[in-house]
Formats: sequence, C-alpha cells, structure tokens
Amino acid sequence: MGLPPVYGHEPLVSRLAGAVAAGRFPQATLFVGPPGVGKQRVALWAAQALLCEAQGDRPCGACPSCKQVLGLSHPDLHWFVPILRPKTADSDKQVEEAAGLMAEVVAERRQNPLYGPPEPMASHPLATIRLLQRRVALRPFQGACTVVILGNAERLVVQEASQEAANALLKVLEEPPSRTFVMLAAREARMLLPTIRSRLVPVRVGGVGDQAVRRFLTQELTPPLAGAELEQRVLLAEGSIGRALAGVAGETTDRAADRLLAAVRGGPKAWAAAALAQPPWAARGGFTEALDGVLVRLRNAAARDASAQATRVPRWLAAIRTVERVRAEAQGNVNPQLALATLAHALETLA
Repeated sequence: MGLPPVYGHEPLVSRLAGAVAAGRFPQATLFVGPPGVGKQRVALWAAQALLCEAQGDRPCGACPSCKQVLGLSHPDLHWFVPILRPKTADSDKQVEEAAGLMAEVVAERRQNPLYGPPEPMASHPLATIRLLQRRVALRPFQGACTVVILGNAERLVVQEASQEAANALLKVLEEPPSRTFVMLAAREARMLLPTIRSRLVPVRVGGVGDQAVRRFLTQELTPPLAGAELEQRVLLAEGSIGRALAGVAGETTDRAADRLLAAVRGGPKAWAAAALAQPPWAARGGFTEALDGVLVRLRNAAARDASAQATRVPRWLAAIRTVERVRAEAQGNVNPQLALATLAHALETLA
C-alpha cells in the first residue's frame, strides 16, 4: 500500500517542481503550517522528485526510485518521526533503540499511510538526532542524493539544560554534506530555536480547501464517506485532511465533546472537577479531540441561527474563537488541566 497522492497543494507543488528542475531546491527547508494539512506529505513529494531517476521537474511515478519512495522503502530516504524516549542509559544503545523504534513507526505507516498524530509523549530526543547525524554522514546508496525528513520538528527536545538535541541538529544544518537535503516539518516556526530557524528556508503549507478534503475522503477511504457524515467531516476539517481523518471515528469525538459540555453546563463545581480529573500531559490528544467536537457543535449552531436568530450569532462566533484559541494553546506546552478550566469558565459566561 503506497502513499496517497498529494491533494490540494497544486500551486505549491508547481513551485517546488520549478526549484527541482532549476537545481535550486534548498538543502535545508522548513515546511510550516497547521496540523494535518499535509506538510510531511509535501516533503515526501519533494523527496520523490529529488530522487526520481527520470530527472524531470516532477516525479515520474514509474521508475524504481519513485515506487520505493511511495512505498517508504528507498534506502536514501530517511524519515524521522517522534518516538518515545529510549530507556537504556548507554548513549550508543540509545541510538540503536531509537533506530528500532523509528523503524517500527515507519513500518506501521507503510501499512497504513493514513496515519494519525504521534503519541502525545513522543518526541525527538538526543538519540534521534545522533541517528540523523549518522544517516546524513552516509553516502547515497542508490540515488544521486540523500533526503532526510524530520516530521513534527516542534517535538525536538530543547527543554534539557544542555539543549544537546537542538545543538546536534544545528551542526547538521550548518554544514550539510553535498547532495544532502534536510527537510523539517513543524506547526509553527517559532516553536523551533531561532538558531535552527535561521538556517532553514521556510515554505508555508496552508489548508487545502473543502473540495480537496471532500475528494480525499471519497477517493482514499474504504468505504468512502458520503452524505451527512462526509459533510460533517469536511466542516470539521477546516482545510486539514489530517483533522478530517482524525474525526472519521467520530463517536469518540462526540462522547468527549458531550462530557466537556456537560461539565460546562453543570457550573463551576462540575467543570472544576472535570479540569482536576484531566491528565496533565499525556492526554493532549483526547483533549483536542473533545475541542474538535465542541467546534462542530458551535459552528452548526451558528449556521442554524444565522437566519432564524441572527442576534445570537455573535455569541456563537465568540465561543468559536475561544475554543480555537484554547485548542492552539493545548498543542503547545499549556497544561490541559488549566486550559480546560479557562475554557469552561469562558464558555459559561458566553452561554
């Protein structure tokens, strides 16, 4: 099972194709944009174009290299994904363990290219960056270049006092070997250290629009979505195919949203208890899932009242902005317990 095609990024892909054809593709690139819009998929497309044996401006899709990239099996393509920290204390064994964990995640994505977000506690520890250094130092095995992709780069561990992981990556970016391309993908550039950002050429990857999301959900899923369920997923996605996929199993999202709204309606005592019961770090995924469900309800309410009770629409819009702000904060280092308490209080005043 290969990677699905790139949906909705035709203008961006055309610009990247022009850079590849002219031999001007940057050695160090940062693909930045909201979660789930396809940053890593675009980076993989660029890797396929760079490794393609036809040497055109776009990947031919038929040569062995193109097929290997689509199957995530090209020996000169190294995709680094967040992993749980290695448990061993020996630095060399940490690198070996990181390589094994990475291989397991990539193998899972090879079997299911429609993957979800990494585990909440997964990161890019120092062992990962040391492994990246080793891979970059290797000469291309098959193609004319080596391509390294660091997905979810905002999870690079920089909280340690020595910032070793960030400094190790910085060394790679300062002096990348010839014919080596390093691509990072992150939600926001400011989530990376300024010294790292300054060595990367930024490429903005935005949302793809409702039509592209709709085409993806009808062409890439088995069975394809249709009818009201399809339109709800398109509404939820807001131009993010990843968000639409996360909402396919919408029952969980609905239940999480119901619990959150029930706590808000129950008053301060109820939502304070819910906030205290919220796990502080490991449940970010579940918390943002609940917020996605709440956003769907608020947008549906705003659309319903737009003609019948227009005076209520500003209150719905204010609530939507509040939930969107808290959702963005929850993706960073904000404690979900505090975020939930703040959100519940704000929604209570808007009710």
